[in-house]
Amino acid sequence: MNDGDDIVTASHEHPGALNKSSYASLYRRFMFLALICSALPLLLVGWVIYLNYSKFASSRMVDSFQRRVEYNRRIVELFLKERASDLQLLALTHSLAELGEPSNLERIFAVLKREDSYFEDLGFINESGMHVAYVGPYDLMDKDYSVTFWFKGLMGSTVYISDMFMGYRKTPHFIIAIRWLDGGKNWILRATVETEFLSSLIGGIKLGESGEVYLLNGEGLYQTNPRFGGKIMDRSPLPVATFSGESGVRILDAKEIAVDQAYPSQVVGYAWLKEPHWVLVVKQDYAEAFQDVNHANTLTLVFLHLSILAILVVAFITTKHMIKVIRKRDEEAEHLNRQLMQASKLASLGELAAGVAHEINNPLAIILTESQIVRDFTGDYPDLNSEFKAELAESLTQVDKQVHRCNDITYNLLRFARRSHAVTEWVDLNACLQEMIGLLEKRGKTKGVEFVTDLQGDLPRVLTDGSQLQQVFVNLAANAIDAHDGKPCGTIRVSTCTSETNQGVEISMADTGSGMPPEVLEKIFDPFFTTKPVGKGTGLGLSISYNIVKELDGVITVHSEVGKGTEFKIILPLRSSGHHHENEERIHGGNCDETGEDLAG
Repeated sequence: MNDGDDIVTASHEHPGALNKSSYASLYRRFMFLALICSALPLLLVGWVIYLNYSKFASSRMVDSFQRRVEYNRRIVELFLKERASDLQLLALTHSLAELGEPSNLERIFAVLKREDSYFEDLGFINESGMHVAYVGPYDLMDKDYSVTFWFKGLMGSTVYISDMFMGYRKTPHFIIAIRWLDGGKNWILRATVETEFLSSLIGGIKLGESGEVYLLNGEGLYQTNPRFGGKIMDRSPLPVATFSGESGVRILDAKEIAVDQAYPSQVVGYAWLKEPHWVLVVKQDYAEAFQDVNHANTLTLVFLHLSILAILVVAFITTKHMIKVIRKRDEEAEHLNRQLMQASKLASLGELAAGVAHEINNPLAIILTESQIVRDFTGDYPDLNSEFKAELAESLTQVDKQVHRCNDITYNLLRFARRSHAVTEWVDLNACLQEMIGLLEKRGKTKGVEFVTDLQGDLPRVLTDGSQLQQVFVNLAANAIDAHDGKPCGTIRVSTCTSETNQGVEISMADTGSGMPPEVLEKIFDPFFTTKPVGKGTGLGLSISYNIVKELDGVITVHSEVGKGTEFKIILPLRSSGHHHENEERIHGGNCDETGEDLAG
């Protein structure tokens, strides 16, 4: 054995010894290639980035301004359209008599204010421009609107939204009016929109420290309060001619802005509303808008100056990592060879087990035959002592029982060697699990692990191979016990229940062991994969279990959390399909331990 150990040790160290002499050469080559292949491309890419990023970022900034303008234009247009729709709805749902009655109009206005307090007042006006009814804080009943600009404008359309104007109330405001025909006459609903609400709708949009958003009419007058300087109905320092076309983004120098004092360059985005003829303006200082772009360019320059140093560091780390990967791959290949050798040993053991089982079965068959002969002979001698005959019959029964027990053992050896056929029977899974617990309970107690059961009492029996299932249960339970290594105590909860689909049963085995990380969970059913130390695991147990469950038309799943434990679930149909049914003549219903090979075979 010592010689054998020396040989194994030599075979383990030999590949490392051969590779160690070449690692230094590989390291130098990788360093040289990393420097040549990284420095030149990195400097070239940095130069291209520096020249082109500004252009790209400027384009992105312009697109961002354009999207912001379009978005806010849609908000304003939608708001105004909804307010006009509110008035049109009132006209459609109320009669002239209801609208002309002041108390009714006051009630309608109260309902409108309760839903949304966008309107300041509401007036019902005839085609002569006089109020029929009015609700609001101003005294406007006797005012003649036939001479106003908005009244004349409304006569050519059904909806009219005015610019900001002073009007009879001598404060800046704008109105929304609708016109419809009823009884051959024109009727008008006019409402004043809360000016502060429109200003807050636009002014609430913030663009850094210098940005602002506001509305201008066709004459360049503010329709909302700008964030910096000016107020409603003041003239904007930006000429209306600046906003050519339906929308756009412009970068304006100080000389293009109509102000006396010094003014920084501006990025200005704009879009004209369809109704009314207002322009939405989004404006921000150029320096602030492009602050990120300039910062990125500075970082690019710094990066280029530090690139050579970075390449040296990265080349060193990368090359060192590659050498480690190569060495690790050599070690894994050697480890795989050891596993293959272990698998070969298991195969040889299986052949030995098959031979032993075959040789034992023959004398067992003879013993069983002779026992039956003795039993038959006792019937030919009626004069024998009755007490002796009873003791003899009991002894012969015990012989038969022990012969069958030996037969079960040899059958399991043949199952281990894969030389016996699957035996389909009605299996009591609860009994199988109880037997498994009986086999492994003492081993668990030595490690402080306790089995806890939660077995469904009326669990239906399953037409399957009980012997193979027993192997699966033992594999899972043994792994669960081993998972508690390093822990003072733990539990393994074994439970059964009818599956949710009521077409099978579910077996669960959950432990409180160390658990497994995701990278291990992905490989646990792979042949020869094991996390146990060399010599303590072959990596075949879970792989065999997976294949057995699959062959029995079942499904096995696993859930695990590091430090919390692992849970395996097996779902089996009530009847297994496929090749298992060919053995249904062996069905004799009952417990998990009722399988066995025919002694005559």
